Amino acid sequence: MLKGIPAIISPELLKILCEMGHGDEIVIGDGNFPAASCAQRLIRMDGHNVPEILDAVLQLFPLDTYVDAPVGLMATTKNDPTPEIWATYHEIVDKNNGETKFEEVERFEFYERTKKAYAVIATSEKALYANIILKKGVI
Repeated sequence: MLKGIPAIISPELLKILCEMGHGDEIVIGDGNFPAASCAQRLIRMDGHNVPEILDAVLQLFPLDTYVDAPVGLMATTKNDPTPEIWATYHEIVDKNNGETKFEEVERFEFYERTKKAYAVIATSEKALYANIILKKGVI
């Protein structure tokens, strides 16, 4: 047992977060995201939703301050409304990292970035467009 690590963080995820270096990216995908077909390293967190995982990860994980937007969201398509969950993401990121700029990433570009990401976390999140990319910074 270790102190100060959120209980939702599995040993596998803790190892991945520790291995990642400055500029590496991790993707947290919703339940519809093709995580297994895009991931170099796949961490399954079935039964959990993105906000709780995002909050836990950001308690351990610094975001990159050397880029304009260290957080990427999958952009909506076909005039879909802005997902409500995005406001939750902003609250969680700002709480853990201070005010942080987000970028919207076109769907197929998001998939390509995911294929290059260090790891992908697969969740049971039901919200649409709930996929998020985090770029690791330095401590």
